[in-house]
Amino acid sequence: MSQSITQTAQATQTTQAIQTIPATAKVWFITGASRGFGVLIAQDALDRGDRVVATARNPEAIIAALGEHPNLLAARLDVTSEADAIDVAKQAVARFGRIDVLVNNAGYGLLGAVEEASDAEVRRQFDTNVFGVLSVTRAVLPTMRAQSSGHVINISSIGGYVAYPGWGVYGATKFALEGITEALRVELAPLGIHATVVEPGFFRTDFLESSSMVPTASRIDAYEQTVGAMRTMMAAANHKQPGDPRKLSTAILQLADSAEPPLRLPLGSDTVAKIREINQSVEAELAQWEEVAMSTDHDDVRG
Repeated sequence: MSQSITQTAQATQTTQAIQTIPATAKVWFITGASRGFGVLIAQDALDRGDRVVATARNPEAIIAALGEHPNLLAARLDVTSEADAIDVAKQAVARFGRIDVLVNNAGYGLLGAVEEASDAEVRRQFDTNVFGVLSVTRAVLPTMRAQSSGHVINISSIGGYVAYPGWGVYGATKFALEGITEALRVELAPLGIHATVVEPGFFRTDFLESSSMVPTASRIDAYEQTVGAMRTMMAAANHKQPGDPRKLSTAILQLADSAEPPLRLPLGSDTVAKIREINQSVEAELAQWEEVAMSTDHDDVRG
């Protein structure tokens, strides 16, 4: 009898939890949500009463990290499969009725010189970090367009704003996200949908572990002074990075709540400093070469 009462009480608590979700709660669709930034954002969203579609290649890892939750849909998604993306987007709408925030977080790093990276390694990197983002975005946007609302948040990197030795191919994927997001922002604005690219610096996650970073199979001695030095620096920096992942998650929720979100959101003091440095460098170089740059117009244009 007491067991029956306990089960009834638990069922009542679950029902009440669902009923007390605010009408303003957001529905999140997060890729790469089994660890790192993804799982933290999912947890914070759930904690405040939002609904979350958390995706990963292994959804059991999501449940292990977040537990069972009435507002959580843990779904298997390989972002390199457009069929997977379409299927999970349908599951999300069937479960929660809408998708308000898409966080394209899934990705990994390839560390090695541009010449060291094989064709297969480069293609795998772009398949996940670029084509995967495009597949998921295409799968989710029809729902957002039907709603006339939504926010696409693409997780880039400071490596998508300035290139570093050893990170050329990885950075190229993030540079691609910057351009894609900038175009998306203009295309989607008349439809009531926002687009933002987030540029984290070095955060204390497992990004420099083998689970998130892959070294090129080839190593060329000629690059030891540049790429070799980067490998050494990355090994020493692992789990000593300045950025706090939990604070990044809080910032992403603030971004999603903004009525007028920015095109770019740099996160981390190292990112802010590097952006200012590179902007000054670009301005100085432009001033130095402006005469040559301006000399290439047709005479009738130059007037």
